[in-house]
Amino acid sequence: MYRQAIENLKQWKDSPHRKPLLVTGIRQCGKTYLLKKFGEEYFDDVAYFYFEGNSRLASIFATDFDTIRILDELSIINHKKIIPGKTLMIFDEIQACPEALISLKYFFETLPKQHIVCAGSLLGVALKRNNISFPVGKVDRLKMYPMSFKEFLIANGHKALLDGLLKYKPDEPLPELYTTTLTKELKHYYLIGGLPEVVARWIETHDFSAVEALQDNLLEDYASDFSKYAPNVDVPKINWIWDSVPIQLARENNKFFFSHVKQGKRSKDLEDALEWLVNAGLVNKLDLVSVPELPLAFNADASYFKVYLADIGLLCRRCGLTADTVLYDSPYYKNFKGALTENFVFNELIYTNLHPYFWRSGNTAELDFIFEYQSQLVPVEAKAEIHTRAKSYGLFCKKYNPQTGFKLSLKNIGINDSGDTKTVSLPLYLLWNIKSYL
Repeated sequence: MYRQAIENLKQWKDSPHRKPLLVTGIRQCGKTYLLKKFGEEYFDDVAYFYFEGNSRLASIFATDFDTIRILDELSIINHKKIIPGKTLMIFDEIQACPEALISLKYFFETLPKQHIVCAGSLLGVALKRNNISFPVGKVDRLKMYPMSFKEFLIANGHKALLDGLLKYKPDEPLPELYTTTLTKELKHYYLIGGLPEVVARWIETHDFSAVEALQDNLLEDYASDFSKYAPNVDVPKINWIWDSVPIQLARENNKFFFSHVKQGKRSKDLEDALEWLVNAGLVNKLDLVSVPELPLAFNADASYFKVYLADIGLLCRRCGLTADTVLYDSPYYKNFKGALTENFVFNELIYTNLHPYFWRSGNTAELDFIFEYQSQLVPVEAKAEIHTRAKSYGLFCKKYNPQTGFKLSLKNIGINDSGDTKTVSLPLYLLWNIKSYL
């Protein structure tokens, strides 16, 4: 299955300033598979090393950081000589061996021709621990996510459909051939999500019950990780927050309240547990910006935020949404549909390397998303269906006069540039292409 991250890996491989690469991301998002595929396609050989529970492998790094010795001994385990410039070395579950992580500094300084990529199921969590030394300035980073909607389309055999979109001008409405298929696939994506194993199960079976069974197993695996990798004192708190996220998303004002997680608990009791889930890649925070000025990060209020799940399919499964409910737009699903749409939009924006926030003006208006792009402030309003009336969006544009803004919905493409702000009506299923309108 095609992953956009392969392009990042190719750029890293050919960069004259390349450093050992740390690949982070939610467990089961396809890191190990992609790294192996990358090695097979772009190198003469691949040397794969798995650290968890492997004391023999870890012992190689326990003596010193002589990279020539380490490379020779790794070649023995690999049963084939590792050749800098020709062999890709993959260190998997590297967080299980802190000395291997430290060694990256010495590989960078003494063997820069050796390509090294590292991954781990909870590497993001491990890197935050104070007791793990990190080679600051000596590594590159790449964060992976579940498959985007575009990647989902390609995996499901719709590459020709995507290519066909190139025939149309950006402001030209799409014919029914495209809108019907893309809307249907978007609903499938809501239910299935972007975890590669789940997507593969869907492609193999086209059976929602088979997909749901696999999602249930993965959710159990994530819960097991809490006990395995988190501090014992934080495990109950992590479970409380993990269970609270879908419930808080379903509320009309879906700001995250620590007081709603567990009665009697305050933010100072639960902040570390939420941060653990963020570092694990399982959830993402959307911070408030009340003053929309550049840079947005400087004006963000990290104490007032919303929380979204990293995978839209897991959100549907955790909420117990059935395929019929989503596919046929049950009227009883009307209120939660907005939260589901927001979660989808948030994920697609970060997949596109855009860092969103949300804007609120007291109790009078709230804009779903705002991001900065090439010195522009870009407002975004998201609607679940074809209705695009957006009072808060209009208020924001009137007050701040952004150059371009977006109304996302299931409505066909349209551009209104009659006012000071060019407003693009962009279908949700084309969100991956948002940068082409900026």
